[in-house]
Amino acid sequence: MNIFALNFPITDPTWIFFIVLIIILFSPMVLGKLRIPHIIGMIFAGIIIGEHGFNILERDSSFELFGKVGLYYIMFLAGLEMDLDDFKKNSSKGIVFGLLTFIIPMVLGIWSSMEMLGFGVATSVLLASMYASHTLVAYPIISRYGLSKLRSVNITVGGTAITVALALIVLAVISGMYKGETGKFFWFVLIGKVVIATLAIIYTFPIIARWFFKKYSDSIMQFVFVLAMVFLGAGLMELAGMEAVLGAFLAGLVLNRLVPHVSPLMNRLEFVGNALFIPYFLIGVGMIIDVNALLQGGTALKVAVVMTVVATFSKWLAAFATQKIYKMKPNERSMMFGLSNAQAAATLAAVLIGHEIIMENGERLLNDDVLNGTVVMILFTCVISSVATERSAHKFATEEELQFDSGKEENDQRIMLPIANPETIENLVNLALMARDKKYGNPIYALSVINDSSEAANGRQMAERNLERAAGIAASADVPVKMISRFDVNIASGIVHTIKEQNITDIIIGLHYKAGIIDSFFGNLTESLLKGTLREVMIARLRIPVNTVKRMHIIVPPKAEYATGFRKWIKHIVAIASQAACKMIFTGNGKSLKYVKIAIAESGASAQISYDSEGEWDDFEKLGKDVHENDLFVLVSARRGTISYDPSFEKFPMQLSKYFNNCNMIVIYPEQLTADEDFTSFSDPLGHTESQDYYKARKWLGSLIKSKEEDK
Repeated sequence: MNIFALNFPITDPTWIFFIVLIIILFSPMVLGKLRIPHIIGMIFAGIIIGEHGFNILERDSSFELFGKVGLYYIMFLAGLEMDLDDFKKNSSKGIVFGLLTFIIPMVLGIWSSMEMLGFGVATSVLLASMYASHTLVAYPIISRYGLSKLRSVNITVGGTAITVALALIVLAVISGMYKGETGKFFWFVLIGKVVIATLAIIYTFPIIARWFFKKYSDSIMQFVFVLAMVFLGAGLMELAGMEAVLGAFLAGLVLNRLVPHVSPLMNRLEFVGNALFIPYFLIGVGMIIDVNALLQGGTALKVAVVMTVVATFSKWLAAFATQKIYKMKPNERSMMFGLSNAQAAATLAAVLIGHEIIMENGERLLNDDVLNGTVVMILFTCVISSVATERSAHKFATEEELQFDSGKEENDQRIMLPIANPETIENLVNLALMARDKKYGNPIYALSVINDSSEAANGRQMAERNLERAAGIAASADVPVKMISRFDVNIASGIVHTIKEQNITDIIIGLHYKAGIIDSFFGNLTESLLKGTLREVMIARLRIPVNTVKRMHIIVPPKAEYATGFRKWIKHIVAIASQAACKMIFTGNGKSLKYVKIAIAESGASAQISYDSEGEWDDFEKLGKDVHENDLFVLVSARRGTISYDPSFEKFPMQLSKYFNNCNMIVIYPEQLTADEDFTSFSDPLGHTESQDYYKARKWLGSLIKSKEEDK
């Protein structure tokens, strides 16, 4: 057929890529109006343009390449977006669900294949393993709703790793039997290779990645590096005799702690995968389906019906059993069933491998009827999976909104970054992205205050460059930035005026460079800022990227719980730790830590947390030895004159300079009173009180009396 010099199927790479992009572009538009999940549109489009449809395109090497990348991407993102701390809490449930979702389909699959379809033992076992495995095809729906931290999602993802691994082992054994590989040492060799590959991924990947992220901050290099690690993990698993998807999933798990969920790198990874590779994979799946063979009826239709029913029912039964065992909610069962019902990755691998195996009688281990039936099963299970997951996710999102409306949360969040030093912009913006709560939808406010002097013109150009750089970094994480530049004779007053004008709730500022001996640790600007606003102020010095932090040491002084913004700064620190996937160690007295535990419990945080109420919170010499290169030291302080203030805080700058001069550090000044309350007066223009001086005098007098008594 020839139309306008185009031969069908089209083989020209330009037109192939154009048609695929048109499908990716218009499928969501059309199916969105029909309320059909976008994933299904890609599969249907593949059926239409494939060789069994209108034969517009053939499933050439480009679909094999991009499809394989998309398949790896689905598994990689599933591991990358998992909440590992939450998964640890639900690890036993994940293991149970993984075993149930493997054993139940295996039992029902072997029985139905032998009794209803008349297949042999080897064919029935391989077919049953295809039912047991599943692919997280509907996981992009979870990402879109922001529900990756749900218990049911973590259980399903954990169970996926188990059932896919077991199914792939069955595939390796069956294929090995017909390749003559099941010798005396087959099991020892297989297990040995898998263990070596797994250990190599788990222990070497994080070390390499942490070194790379510290050394190279270029966004393109980081993206290419992560993609290379994914394929390296997949390749290692292939060399070990397992399917590559398992290696891609493991790569996602081990890089999880180094790629924050809200970061430019994560945004790029998700964008490229969801925009190109994953749709390419789904379109390629649709192109395999032979609709004509099914419409003719006969054995092919019977095989397709039996496979679809058994696969769907067995997955629902596994989710139902898990729900009853752990007394979970019905919607959690629906979520587990929806995510685990789709058959694609390992199923396709198994059927294609089984189709290529020729038995002794000359027949294929999995014949053409099973091949067509498998693709139909993939189609229907993907449809059911997407619809069920979409409905469940929508219900969860609605319930969360209701909980949010009834809970006691911040009224708003507006984070401002006063920017001056180009070298600290990237780390400060990334810190703000981690602390930002996306449910408020506010932009990050980037401020540059220009000295109103003769050099104002040069200062303005530099300020604009800094603001544009900050906006670019945040924009790559899909977060808007409001750029503000203003002239002022005093930088601190310019910041304070902007705080009031824009109703800023939180300020993140970099620790200034100490110019000389007489210069203070925090600098005059920071000290003036603390006197000019009662909003929460974070003073940060980050020598390494935030996402490479392993542990966070948080020092909580006595009476910290009395600060108005006590729960607020805890929420921000927990958010940062959660994004960086690092362990939190709180040090303080028992009373304050008790309130910290309550606040963290209310926030629903799932990070690794430990509490140390035995150690001395103000023993900075000892604390300095405990903080390592990859740790972040967080000190909670207070403004003078507030109820949380203690005179010993005056020693903080000297001690920080002495014991933490080369450490990553954040000093937090929590919010005090309310934003509308003015804490200055004519008699006390700087907001100070003299109570500290009385306290000092009393302390000195007490120590003097005590020493005299000891002399007696």
